Amino acid sequence: MNLAAHSFLFTVYPYVCLAVFLMGSMARFDRDQYTWKSDSSQLLRAGQLRWGSNLFHIGILFLLLGHTVGLLTPHALYERFITVEHKQILAVASGGTAGLMCFIGITLLLHRRLFDDRIRLTSHRTDIAILIILWVQLALGLITLPISLRHLDGSMMLVLSEWAQRIATFRPDASILLAVDWPFKVHMVLGMTIFLLLPFSRLVHVWSGLASVAYLFRPYQIVRSRRLNVPPGQNQPRSAS
Repeated sequence: MNLAAHSFLFTVYPYVCLAVFLMGSMARFDRDQYTWKSDSSQLLRAGQLRWGSNLFHIGILFLLLGHTVGLLTPHALYERFITVEHKQILAVASGGTAGLMCFIGITLLLHRRLFDDRIRLTSHRTDIAILIILWVQLALGLITLPISLRHLDGSMMLVLSEWAQRIATFRPDASILLAVDWPFKVHMVLGMTIFLLLPFSRLVHVWSGLASVAYLFRPYQIVRSRRLNVPPGQNQPRSAS
């Protein structure tokens, strides 16, 4: 990779992806709310979907949380509780387990889309394309694990964290990634590309999943009986189903 391309991909491209991710999501919600869904094919075949979807969603939620916290948490905040070496081992073990779960899940979902005639005929090309992209991304993530095991001192993790934190604080510096192995770089670029494509694919429904957390904190609804002669004190608040 030449220096100009490297500089663009790790200095400018992250902000391009973030801008399209946010603005594209808002535009789709404003203009095409009826397409804001995951287009479930459960009625066509439920068995393999149950296993694949559960493994994929459990794994991907753990990976998203782990990547976010692991990359964006400054070293000074956790060095009193855990060393860099121990954090690296924890990241490899937990991330590898979640990544393998997610990879098995996405493989089941992709196999289902490609080899079940009814599901393939009712699938959009973008459905299959995004599953393939996610499959490749997870495969790249698993490929990075043996490389991470060669850096148990945590040096590689600190480099990647510094780059991510510089991006988050608008102080990008692609030069700190020059010595990083290529699987990490491809994994990072494809990860950013997934955020770029998210507003235009079925993945946009992740926003609804995040918004559903609000149901945990909403107030009770007062349900009043229509029957006559019911004392007011017996009208108990209930949570809407």
